[in-house]
Amino acid sequence: MRLQPTRGLAWLDLRELWQYRELAAFLAWRDIKVRYKHTVLGLAWVLIQPLAMMLVFWLFFGRLAGLGEGVTVPYPLFALAGLPAWQFFARVVQESGGSLLTNQRLLAKVYFPRILAPVASAGAAFLDFTVCLGLLLAALAAGGYLPGWQALAVPAFVALMLATALGVGCWLAALSTEFRDVVHVIPFLVQFWLIATPVVYPASLIPERFRWLAGLNPMAGVVEGFRWALLGTGEGPGPMSALSAAVAVLLLLSGIAWFRWRERRFADLLGG
Repeated sequence: MRLQPTRGLAWLDLRELWQYRELAAFLAWRDIKVRYKHTVLGLAWVLIQPLAMMLVFWLFFGRLAGLGEGVTVPYPLFALAGLPAWQFFARVVQESGGSLLTNQRLLAKVYFPRILAPVASAGAAFLDFTVCLGLLLAALAAGGYLPGWQALAVPAFVALMLATALGVGCWLAALSTEFRDVVHVIPFLVQFWLIATPVVYPASLIPERFRWLAGLNPMAGVVEGFRWALLGTGEGPGPMSALSAAVAVLLLLSGIAWFRWRERRFADLLGG
């Protein structure tokens, strides 16, 4: 098979991606093993991290800052309900942003669809997401908060979460090959994004006339959607979630288009 660089604006070859699915699974599994290798607690860290964050949020934001006063459910459950989606997004952004640099040697020696690098980062993070979601469901059951019919909407919010994370990840991965400063900017970006997302505070604190604008941050729609679907609280489908869905799709499509457009220069930029 003769490989030729793409010309103009190229879109994804889904057939080719399917052919390399085993490589994507291998890269994701490698990331998981590297993350927890030589750790005493191993995969237990997947549970410890959201529990520790929930405790910190409850003490500093729920008790001291009083952000839990407008919450209709216990604040620890409120905070925990926003963490699976947020931790997945933060991890994908952090790891996919440098995924091409991490796989620099592999990229120089072997051909495979380069977009598999950020996709594999998302695959590795999805394991943590499922475990954290299981922890949330166990906490809800222990607290007597069984999800209602709204839980049927969870897959839609998972899709919205994936689209947002992969869209941002593709943008940052491509940019990091040209501007290595991007890798150093990502931690600040994630911190700012956390403040802009109603993880530690309810969206109801935002003035109602401006609340729909929060939908420009697609993770706001995701976090609020998870709370509505699993806790029956927060804002359900409406203007904010519709705007979040539109922005998430735009991020995904533009991120893939930008990645594919710059892909032909990756070998040169990475020294391959």
